[in-house]
Amino acid sequence: MMEEIKDKFKEECGVFGVYSKSSLDVAKVTYYGLYALQHRGQESSGIAVSDGKDMNIHKSMGLVSESFDEKSLSSLKGNASIGHVRYSTTGSSSIINAQPILTNCKFGSIAIAHNGNLVNAEVIKELLEDGGNIFQTSIDSEVVLSLIARAYKKGIDKAVISAVQAIKGSFAMVILTEDKLIGVRDPNGIRPLCLGKLEDSYILSSESCAFITVGAEFIRDIRPGEIVIIGEGGIESISYSEKIKPKVCAFEYIYFARPDSVIDGISVYESRRRAGEILFEECPVEADIVVGVPDSGLAAAVGFSKASSIPFGIGFIKNRYVGRSFIAPSKEMRERIVSLKLNPLKENIKGKRVVLVDDSIVRGTTSKILVEMLRRAGAKEVHFRVSSPVVKYPCYFGIDTPYRKDLIGANLTIEEIRKEIGADSLGYISEEGVVKSFGEKEGFCLGCFSGIYPVDTPIETSKDYLER
Repeated sequence: MMEEIKDKFKEECGVFGVYSKSSLDVAKVTYYGLYALQHRGQESSGIAVSDGKDMNIHKSMGLVSESFDEKSLSSLKGNASIGHVRYSTTGSSSIINAQPILTNCKFGSIAIAHNGNLVNAEVIKELLEDGGNIFQTSIDSEVVLSLIARAYKKGIDKAVISAVQAIKGSFAMVILTEDKLIGVRDPNGIRPLCLGKLEDSYILSSESCAFITVGAEFIRDIRPGEIVIIGEGGIESISYSEKIKPKVCAFEYIYFARPDSVIDGISVYESRRRAGEILFEECPVEADIVVGVPDSGLAAAVGFSKASSIPFGIGFIKNRYVGRSFIAPSKEMRERIVSLKLNPLKENIKGKRVVLVDDSIVRGTTSKILVEMLRRAGAKEVHFRVSSPVVKYPCYFGIDTPYRKDLIGANLTIEEIRKEIGADSLGYISEEGVVKSFGEKEGFCLGCFSGIYPVDTPIETSKDYLER
């Protein structure tokens, strides 16, 4: 795997669902919706479809375009569907752990696709196994499916409520039964989920950008602690938890979400641009050009440029045709391989004092290489600015963060990090600044910056957790 990718947080997962009363090709709509959510996971993808009686599923390792063709899509006939793109936060990366997961119980078929991470999944799994349950996968989504199946005789509504009241952590889920599409968001709203409409069809999606792709209209965000049940009679909304202050993951805005998405009323692009403006106010510098690291650092670079009146320019050219299946580099080549994706534009860099804006620094390896690349391109000075606060703690809620010992911000001071990456200066936005960029005073999970989490984390008794 590329060092450049390893030095970034991994993109969780993306979910999508469609319920149609007409002859809409729900499998193809889901396919295009997953295309729009591809940035949230590139390891596997899958679609499950129900025709009211039977359920069919197709999933595969790789990108959406690699997983489906006309033949596989044409075999998925029905009026309701759910889809998933995955990056493994729990469970290994293999086809058995690809989602959606489908089960058949005596009350019917159920499929589930899940974005997030459950902190009590292992405890529940052990209890279910003691009661005779057998699990086919190593992912926490199957735990939820088992809980629903066990309570299905109460009716799907009560079964889902019972299941989600038992689990803790982050989750945005789409659930498919033979005749219903169900969406669930965790009580803190850590992971996003929204509702759209396409003619007489309803759509659920991790991000609103997918609605634009399929020609749907955005209706609203699913509220934290809400279940929506979509069926022949329309939409039913159920609040399954007491009202809790929302704690949306800050990194949805900083890095994960597509810039054309709007999450809980906040424009992802505008929040990144404002972060860049605030970053200049907090960490000013004199320079000749501001450049952003493609793609998630670009909007913040635009904001930094506007606030500082330093011209914005293109500093790196991105090779957009590098897929995931290129030949893995040798150990000796790994630190050089960033140039496979990014090349400096010497014409804009040579002889100039450069402000380089990125969304985060995790391990620091890529940051160091980018600074070196700018210097080789002739930059007179390189000033590194980061549009997130210092990442000091791991995430337990759906982001694949390294152990704490591997987080450069947990082990070095800002001055030490500056020396390590070779920049002339280094500045991070503050926690107060990043919240200000969202336009809100509260309502966000900042656990990876502060170590304060909205949900109790797993009991840290194992050697692995103690090393974090």
